[in-house]
Amino acid sequence: MALPVAGVILPIGLIFLFSGLIVNVIQALIFVLVRPISKSFFRRMNRFVAELLWLEFIWLVDWWANLKVHVYADSKTFKSLGQEHALVICNHRSDIDWLVGWVLAQRAGCLGSTLAVMKKSSKFLPVLGWSMWFSEYLFLERSWAKDENTLKFGLQRLKDFPRPFWLALFVEGTRFTQAKLVAAQEYAEASGLPVPRNVLIPRTKGFVSAVATMRSFVSAIYDVTITIPKDQPSPTMLSILKGKSSVVHVHIKRHEMQELPQTDDEVAQWCRDRFVAKDALLDKHVINGTFVDEQLQDIGRPLKSMMVILFWVSLLSFASSKLFKWSLIFSSWTGIIFTTAVVLLVALLMHIFILFSQAERSTPAKISPSRVTNGGVPGKQSKEK
Repeated sequence: MALPVAGVILPIGLIFLFSGLIVNVIQALIFVLVRPISKSFFRRMNRFVAELLWLEFIWLVDWWANLKVHVYADSKTFKSLGQEHALVICNHRSDIDWLVGWVLAQRAGCLGSTLAVMKKSSKFLPVLGWSMWFSEYLFLERSWAKDENTLKFGLQRLKDFPRPFWLALFVEGTRFTQAKLVAAQEYAEASGLPVPRNVLIPRTKGFVSAVATMRSFVSAIYDVTITIPKDQPSPTMLSILKGKSSVVHVHIKRHEMQELPQTDDEVAQWCRDRFVAKDALLDKHVINGTFVDEQLQDIGRPLKSMMVILFWVSLLSFASSKLFKWSLIFSSWTGIIFTTAVVLLVALLMHIFILFSQAERSTPAKISPSRVTNGGVPGKQSKEK
């Protein structure tokens, strides 16, 4: 981490670390004290508490990096956002797809009740992963034999969720890279499948399981397509932390859950068909530079995230001033050691966080048929080195 970059990232990291630890402690307390009495009340409280942390990431996008998220959707789809339970399927185009999803959820008023199916290691990510665990994110091991029951049980727990929630499922199973696209194309050609150009081959077991479990209490599926205009830099977590702006285009199409086919095979084919359509949609975007088939919707830039970051800055500045006065009682060496330890801890945390956001940018081996048909849960579409 270069010195000028560290001078920007470390202060942000300090706010994130200490505010996040406060949020984690509050989440732990209400998990122990409130959840055994009322799971519904715990979920409502946790929604508010989690947003005190997650809105810091919204602030990074909206106000620090000034990243523009352009949403294209028909009026019916747009008006339904945040008003119902929904299963969200999305292509996995960049390092920050999850963060774009959070921006959309925040605008829809359901940031604190947004969930995702993620790899198991995510829950061990300091501060953010812990917050997600308390918020009932689903963490899987990328082995369908181990994850099938875990996924079904986790989905069934959402039946009595007290507010509209979104559950995000990246059915491609891994982030898009050119190397992974080549592997997917080779497999498609060998198997007589439509050859993808802009997406990977969806893995449908997890999706089929989600639809079978959630059909009775989830109203809709949001088919989300994310892409970066070709004249814009691809945003990453590091570029956002550096304050570099970009533009992200998001296409959203709502499908009634009850309109999906009834058999597992037909549901799997429905998912594959959506990705064929998504591929064609991205072809058009490359030509036109926009999603011409839907209306650009105004999602604004609310002040809520700015208010939250100002709250944390004020609170932590006050606490730091008190701690500084208290530390003067001890020798200067004590203060130096303490300050150095805090700075190193924050630097390590931010380094881990940035690396984690890039963790799947590896080169895949050739896809085998058994791997392609192996579930729509987040995992490796191929064996990665």
